[in-house]
Amino acid sequence: MGLLLGPALRHVSDTTALVWVQTENACTVEILGCSARTFEVQGYHFALVLVTGLMPDSVTEYQVGIDGATQWPIDDEAFAKFPPSVIRTRGPASAHRLRAIFGSCRYPKTEVRKIEKKLKHDALDSYATRMAGRPIDDWPDALILLGDQLYADELPPDEQRRVSRRRHNRHGDRPPDEVVSFAEYERLYRHSWGDPEIRWLMSTVPTAMIFDDHDIRDDWNTSASWRSEMAKTPWWRDRIRAGLASYWVYQHLGNLSPAELADNADYQRLVATEGDAWPYLAELADRADREVDCGKGIRFSYRWDLGRSRLIMVDSRNGRILESGERMMIGENEFRWLESKAEEQPETLDHLLLASSVPWLMPPAIGDLEALNERAADRPGWRGALGEKVRQAGDFEHWPAFYKSFVRLGEMIARIANHPDGPSTINVLSGDVHHSYAARADFDGVSADGAAVHQLVCSPVHNYVPMFVKPAFRLGWTRPAAAVIRWWVRRSGVLSPPMTWTDVCGPLFGNTIATVEINHRSAEVFFEQPHKSTTLQEAGRVSLSRTAG
Repeated sequence: MGLLLGPALRHVSDTTALVWVQTENACTVEILGCSARTFEVQGYHFALVLVTGLMPDSVTEYQVGIDGATQWPIDDEAFAKFPPSVIRTRGPASAHRLRAIFGSCRYPKTEVRKIEKKLKHDALDSYATRMAGRPIDDWPDALILLGDQLYADELPPDEQRRVSRRRHNRHGDRPPDEVVSFAEYERLYRHSWGDPEIRWLMSTVPTAMIFDDHDIRDDWNTSASWRSEMAKTPWWRDRIRAGLASYWVYQHLGNLSPAELADNADYQRLVATEGDAWPYLAELADRADREVDCGKGIRFSYRWDLGRSRLIMVDSRNGRILESGERMMIGENEFRWLESKAEEQPETLDHLLLASSVPWLMPPAIGDLEALNERAADRPGWRGALGEKVRQAGDFEHWPAFYKSFVRLGEMIARIANHPDGPSTINVLSGDVHHSYAARADFDGVSADGAAVHQLVCSPVHNYVPMFVKPAFRLGWTRPAAAVIRWWVRRSGVLSPPMTWTDVCGPLFGNTIATVEINHRSAEVFFEQPHKSTTLQEAGRVSLSRTAG
């Protein structure tokens, strides 16, 4: 009857909140007088409780009851240092203010000293510990997790031993050091989200999420040849089914608003299913993997309205078009959806936040190399094959590696930035690249009074930085390297993008958590890194507005 994982506070509006939980058995979960029955997947039980009747701009302490017995807060010494979990709604008083923290690439803690010494302190753990000692008014309004919540292909040692034993006894044709089944994903989610700091933080800060490659497998959907190679393995269909189905249950459902859930036929069918819903979820996962353009398939992108700020999370992994010569980061239907949501009523916005797990603006020299590589990979014969090998080996999979989409996103941002009554700032939040930075973009034709545009990257929250990353990315930001590579790329026929960009903070290396602070038409970002397990030090700060006020 107990609570296995959660509560995780997800979408919150002026008067409603969604709280996600995983429980030991089938039961009724109760929060603030509202309840939901669990649904079952392969013997595991989950519920998404819609809490209604909240007041705008309110702070409400809550508990979680399971069949009438209180299961949260947990009566355990590890949780004793944390204050009660609360739901903070938005409303007129908070419409012009927002504090959002974001980051990506969080490897779970282990019990292995050598690994922990390499990974160093978890920035999100340090943030939660500091937050617990501060007034509620200083707490963030949102936590934005930009991918690699799991490392399904790089397991912590205890999970690797568990999986290896399963392979020895059963499933000998599956990889001995990666998860494949829903049950193995379930164990990994509990390991990654189960430590007290993360459980408490997610219980009290509305959390928006999106996947990246390691939630499924390194280089997921880098190219058509990558998909073709993976499809030949006997275990891949089970893996992609389990990965997408578990993502849908653990991460995606809470991203949706109550109205979207009510209109979502897949969710309504899930909660109406008697017994194990796995056959239906397997079909859903197959559909999500197969129908990449969201006019027919499943949309993992979504929008949150946060007062006069708008967050649009873009699925820049599962929705890719990968055929040579037709590559797009997101399909045509998905791009039209993105443009409609981003450009809808710009006069109602002070700030627009576009979130993508992979960066839009890379260090200039590296971004140009990615664009050049795409052109090479589109060639026939051995040249194209070589280009594809370089694409995978070099991790050339960010927005510039899908050049049509890279340019189109820039054109959309320029239109919004140039709207006379539009937002003051447009910020693209990303992760993935194991270093952090802020870059300012400039567009020809955009008024000097137009919105200021920045790319903000925070990665990793808790992971190591490979040796090659520091020199490669430092070099990628230098003007001489950018000039040489750009000359070479333009000679090869790749057209100039509609913007230029410069580094205004970073590159920063090491575990980092970033904060976007918004106050009316002004905004800034700052990056913090763990000094000790319980303290954070500021590593950089940038004003995101053209003018203060």
